[in-house]
Amino acid sequence: MVDHVKHIRSLIDEEATSAIELRRALHRHPEPAWQEFRTTETVAASLTASGLKPQLREGGTGLSVEVGANDGPMVAFRADLDALPITEENPAPYASEVPGVMHACGHDVHTAIATGIARVLGHIDNLPGRVRIAFQPAEETVSGGAISLIADGVLKDVSAIFAFHVDPSIPAGTVGVRAGAITGACDRLQVILGGPGGHTSRPHLTVDLVQAAARLADTLPSLLQRAIDPHHPVVTVFGQISGGSAGNVIPTRVEMAGTVRLFDTATWHSLPKLVERLVHDIVAPFGAAVTIHYERGSPPVVNDAEIVKVLGAAMSEALGADAVLPTHQSMGSEDFAWYLESVPGALLRLGAALPEGRTDLHAANFDIEERAIGAGILAGTIGLLRLIEAQAAAS
Repeated sequence: MVDHVKHIRSLIDEEATSAIELRRALHRHPEPAWQEFRTTETVAASLTASGLKPQLREGGTGLSVEVGANDGPMVAFRADLDALPITEENPAPYASEVPGVMHACGHDVHTAIATGIARVLGHIDNLPGRVRIAFQPAEETVSGGAISLIADGVLKDVSAIFAFHVDPSIPAGTVGVRAGAITGACDRLQVILGGPGGHTSRPHLTVDLVQAAARLADTLPSLLQRAIDPHHPVVTVFGQISGGSAGNVIPTRVEMAGTVRLFDTATWHSLPKLVERLVHDIVAPFGAAVTIHYERGSPPVVNDAEIVKVLGAAMSEALGADAVLPTHQSMGSEDFAWYLESVPGALLRLGAALPEGRTDLHAANFDIEERAIGAGILAGTIGLLRLIEAQAAAS
């Protein structure tokens, strides 16, 4: 394996340069969920030019590629392709040329790194196992790309999987690691309240839906938290409340929409029925009709402790011991969680902070320090090799 690592390091500068060019091309031409046709073709062309044989998904969005031909363990790496419906406010020469769409979450970076990893692995003879790299569409949608790829068989024969997500809060050349839950589940909640309407001078003769909505927005978060184990925080926030057209008219309909986020998988499975019961209990004294739409998102990303141990050591080997940092939990959601429902794995945070200061994920001015791309290719490639070794030893 030492010879492999030396060979990998000798390839990094050239592949990092190519990957940065690929990332900029993808950034200029972002595509939203389920529309990543050009992105898919661009990645496939880069892989093919390196002598690899990518497999495009039916429908033209998303692809995968396998490297290695022996009978060793199969491990996997996941990247995501889709951009967000955000107008970019970034003066960089590679800024989005598509109105209202930009790569504000680093998926262009993940894709460029994954392509670089595949190309590097393609230059290595006698790999100790096999690697499948999946380029997933529609990470930013509820019940989106991960579920579709799993249904396509992307995890067939895979014994472990990992992925990077760029982190603009830690320096380029570092990696944040954490065992256990690292990101939260995010479910969507819509509540529609109905009543006969009426005059604001006579609320006692009708159903005051605005007051009912206010009580629900204020009370549900605290009641929900009190109904579960206090060791498992739940964050419930309504981001939209709409109803009424005049200040002296009690409306006949009020709509509310929000999210429910948490880290504990067992609690996540019990939430829909619990939320429905609490909503009805809160609204019942007002006499309003209630319709609830509870949409399950992705479960929490729960990193496997043994996989994190292997990958943490590999990140240290690749980037230096000081480059591996403990990282925080985030209530942000990641559909990488669906892969971990089937095989052990881990999501790692790849440092990408700009020298001049932080920009946040999903912000209109989001960008990264591109030195992170070469670091990601190096660390990701060595991480996959060490993961193969660990799986072989365990079998």
